[in-house]
Order: sequence, then structure tokens, then C-alpha cells
Amino acid sequence: MVLADDHPVVRAGIKSMLEKVPDIRVVGEASEGSAIERVVEQVAPDILVLDVNMPALNPVAVTRALKTRYPALGILILTAYDDEEYILGLLAAGATGYVLKDEALDTLVAAIRAASRGESYLSQKIAARLARRAIATRQPLAEEIPLTARECHVLRLIALGLDNDAIAEKLVISKRTAQNHVSAIYSKLNLTSRAEAILYAIRHKLVDVNEMNES
Repeated sequence: MVLADDHPVVRAGIKSMLEKVPDIRVVGEASEGSAIERVVEQVAPDILVLDVNMPALNPVAVTRALKTRYPALGILILTAYDDEEYILGLLAAGATGYVLKDEALDTLVAAIRAASRGESYLSQKIAARLARRAIATRQPLAEEIPLTARECHVLRLIALGLDNDAIAEKLVISKRTAQNHVSAIYSKLNLTSRAEAILYAIRHKLVDVNEMNES
């Protein structure tokens, strides 16, 4: 994984703690926004842990650019910011997960492991914020959802953090079929991002926020 944070002491501390975890290896570091894409290109990591408050960094633009160029790259946001619109913007850009800096190291480790499996991860504080937002406009009847039963199941799996490959494996279907289900869901519900899909699933009671990091 690559660790991007502009504070040397913080970066060194996180790196030191992560290197004690047997299945996690830090292979690169970036101390400013302008260096992130270059470092990712050089070391080809599976995961990027990104502090979004760095010099010369537009976090949404960088996240979108990296996911376009490296679709398999897991991008974990590690920050002190918990503004809902900011969170949704980064998730819509392709961020794999969102973890707050004041949370325990175990949370970051769990997020990295989830991302390495192709799953998304929201810390409980973030998941609760998104749940409150969704619940504010929650629809009471699942029957109102214009999806087939299989598509509802797929949408639930999306909200639980599974990518297309994991959905295919879970449902014992081909990757192409899983992709077709996801495309149909986005089209029928007029969704454009995973963040919107998560909110829709919570709002329509297809998933409970307490399940979102337990899958």
C-alpha cells in the first residue's frame, strides 16, 4: 500500500503501526498532493491511504483520476473531516472507504483489509452520518422500488461493500451478468455512483447501517 500524508510525524507513526500487521506492507509514501499519482505509478500498490488535507491536492479530482486509470486500486480516505457532502463527493469519485483520523488503528487495518478484498468500508461514525441522511427521506415500502427481486439483492450487496466480482462470486453468476445487473440498477434508479446506491439501499430498508462493515 501507499501512504499519503503531508505530516512526517503522523505518516511515520501510521507506517510504524501498520508495519506491525503481518499482512500489510507499506511500499511507498507521498508527502504532497502533486506526488501521489507519480508514486502510485511507480510502485503499483493495491491500496492508497489518502489524507485529503494535503498541499497541492484536489482530493476529488485525484481520486477520480486514479480510479479511472487504475480501476482495481483501493483508495481509503483518512481524514479529520466528516462533512456529509465532502464524504459523498469522495465516495462518488470512487473512494473505496472513509476512515476518521481520531479512530483506532484497528479501524484503519479493517478498512485496508476490506479494500484488499475489493470491498468498501465506512467507519461507524461515517456510516451513521450517511444513515441519518438517508433515513430523513426513507421510503416505507420496499414494493415501491422499481427493481426485480434479484436486482434488489444485488443493490443490497453493493451497499454492503461488494464489487462486481464479489457479487458474481456470492450469487454464483458470471461477472458479465453481475455487471449487467448493476448497470440495470443504476439505470432504473437514475444512480450515478456507489455513494448514491448506498443511500438508496438504506433509505428503502434494503440494508441496515449496522451490517455495512460486517459483510
